Parts: sequence; structure tokens; C-alpha cells
Amino acid sequence: RHDAQSSIGSGPGRGAMTASPPVPVPRKPAAPTGEAPAALSVVLPVHDEAGSVGGVIDELFEVLGRRFALDVVAVDDGSGDGSGALLARRATAGAGLTIVRHAQAAGQSAALRSGARAARSEWLVLMDGDGQYDPGDIPRLLAALDAAAQPVPALVYGIRVERRDARSKRLASRAANRLRRWLLRDGCPDSGCGLKLIDREVFLGLPFFGGLHRFLPALVQGQGYRTVGIPVGHRPRRAGRSKYGNAGRALVGAVDLFGAMWLVRRTPRPEATIVQPAERGRADPR
Repeated sequence: RHDAQSSIGSGPGRGAMTASPPVPVPRKPAAPTGEAPAALSVVLPVHDEAGSVGGVIDELFEVLGRRFALDVVAVDDGSGDGSGALLARRATAGAGLTIVRHAQAAGQSAALRSGARAARSEWLVLMDGDGQYDPGDIPRLLAALDAAAQPVPALVYGIRVERRDARSKRLASRAANRLRRWLLRDGCPDSGCGLKLIDREVFLGLPFFGGLHRFLPALVQGQGYRTVGIPVGHRPRRAGRSKYGNAGRALVGAVDLFGAMWLVRRTPRPEATIVQPAERGRADPR
């Protein structure tokens, strides 16, 4: 098992900001109380996952529904297998589930961005809708955020310790992760893990491109924020199949990798502090 890992970009910390636009300063989620449970949004990108997504939603409410004011945003990314109809029925059955529908498939990154825009809480759990991630690991992401030292990380990412994929997919992913770590220097051993906790404002402020979801640790660090990784579980697929073969994933990933590298290297990160009128030189108090 991997121990929790922490990385930080070379730019300003949480009490600083770039010249334009201002860098948001993430805050830890408020602790839930008996009277007012804290809000938490979970964004589920869904493409042809009719055999899995219903069970994922049930698990989310079972694990988190009593502890949080849960806001599940399921994004139907142009599914053709009945996923949209299943989600529509679920949305009318009870509160806490919002459906966003893409008229045609736009990809996982676009689905995550649409879901983040519709989400209502300051922190987002990003989680695949295929059932391979255990909602029981989400409290551990939150605990890692709560235990983290200042400045508060903007991203807590999962590290799959026992992948339940085909051997060919595991080998291809291992090679891709090594290349990405070497080129991007993000310190993340498993950038492709689909379970993450991220500050909503930071996520929506990242430069958008089609493969953004594969490079979140590097992109978040590139904006000057800390990231932390913890081990999480991984389960066999319940139904359906992977949307890419290894060759297709490698081709798309290679193009996106060089795009991400360009973005990280070209992002300006000037050292700057917020100057308060009454107390000049004081760090951002948020």
C-alpha cells in the first residue's frame, strides 16, 4: 500500500494569488452537525452505464446520506443504452439527485465540467459511474483533507492499490503513469484514478481541454496548490465495458499529455500577496 502523499506546485501558496485572476483559497468543508449537515457534491460522469450507475447512486446515499446534505449530479454523456431514462426515473423518486444531459457524447472531462457547474457545494467528489470505486472510500478522502497541514490542499486524489482491470490495461496504465510523472513532475503515481476530492472553484478555474481529467494533479499543482494522495480500493466492473482499447487510450493520452505539459509550463505563477488597506503586507485572511 502507498502512504498518503503530498505535492505542491512551485508557485504561490494558499495565502497568495496570481496577478490576474485572483487565486481562490480553498477552505476545508464545515464539519457536519446534528442540526445542519455539511453539503457535499458528487459528480458522476455516465456513458452507457445502465447496468452500474443505479447501484452506485444507492451506495452513495447509503454511505453518505446521513452524514451530509448530499448533492449527487449524474451527467448523462450522450448514452445510448437507457442510462438517461434510468437516471430520469431516479431523479423523480427522491431529492438529492440532479441530472445533466449532453445531447451527444462529449467525453469524461466535459461531463465532469458540466456536473461541477451544476453542483451546489464548495467541494466535489469526482467518481466514475461504472461501480469500480467504493463510495466507502469517500470519507477517507475527506479525513485526509481534514488532517492535512496548512495550506489546505485543493485536491485529494485516490491511488488504486489493487487494480481490478485486465492485465493488458494495467500494464499500459503503468507505462503511461511513468511517462507522465517523468514529464510533468507531479509526484502522483496514479493520475488516472477516477476517485478524487477537489475544490469546486479551483476545478472550474483550470484551463479546459478534452483530457483534463487525466492530469488533475499536475494542473492543480501548476496553479500553485497542494495535492495529497491516499490509497483507495478498486473493484471489478459490474457491467458494460471500457470505452477505450489500449491503443485508443494511448493515442489520445499521448496528445493530451503534451498539451498538459505545455499548459503547466506556460502558466504564469508570479509571487504575489494580497495587501489589505489597514494592514499592508498581511496574507489573505480567508
